[in-house]
Amino acid sequence: MERSRRIARVTTGLFVLVFCLIGYALTWPVRKRIGWPRFFLQWFGEAMGLEVRIEGMPLGRDVLYVANHVSWVDILALGGATPTFFISKDDVDGWPLVGMLARIGGTIFIDRNSRRAAHGQVDQLGQALLGHHPITLFPEGTTGDGLSLFPFRPALFASVAPPPPGIAVQPVAIDYGAAASDICWTGDEDLGPNAAKLLARPGRLVCTLRFLPPLAPSDDRKALAAQAQSAIAAALAL
Repeated sequence: MERSRRIARVTTGLFVLVFCLIGYALTWPVRKRIGWPRFFLQWFGEAMGLEVRIEGMPLGRDVLYVANHVSWVDILALGGATPTFFISKDDVDGWPLVGMLARIGGTIFIDRNSRRAAHGQVDQLGQALLGHHPITLFPEGTTGDGLSLFPFRPALFASVAPPPPGIAVQPVAIDYGAAASDICWTGDEDLGPNAAKLLARPGRLVCTLRFLPPLAPSDDRKALAAQAQSAIAAALAL
């Protein structure tokens, strides 16, 4: 039964991938307006058994979403529910197929281990925010177990402390409920076994996205990081 579920979900996911890539290629002049990346993430998530529920009011533009990070499925949930770009570690850019899809989706790649590159990356992110597109940051810097939060890294808030004109910072709590401990992607686990485990799950995987009130503007990135972590922890009842 688990094998049948895996085969059905993988087959549906591949169909979604091929359909969206062909659509993306054939609609060259207007493809940005169509929003193929968001369609792909939404439909691919549904193919994987994901059911997304939204609480609160997401800001649609001029916003940096700050979210906890549990699984690679977070990308499908948040990217399918909003037209957001994501901030990712630069090594993802080199992953086969995933790197290409991330570039198509407008992902902003940063080197979190290079202090020399940090200033330019802050400028890059600030310019992206001024393009009126929502951007998502996972300030833990890695995925957790869904039962606790790693400390939010203040350095990742440098582009919004102080914020560019008209830009808001909105915390988002990603909640899988009791399923979090089953689907979380933590430690040294490879993507393949984690994906296989998720694909074999019976029923739907419910993910609730709680869009919380935007944070008050601040010049203090440490304060912003602490406020965002506190708001998300409270929303998840951690």
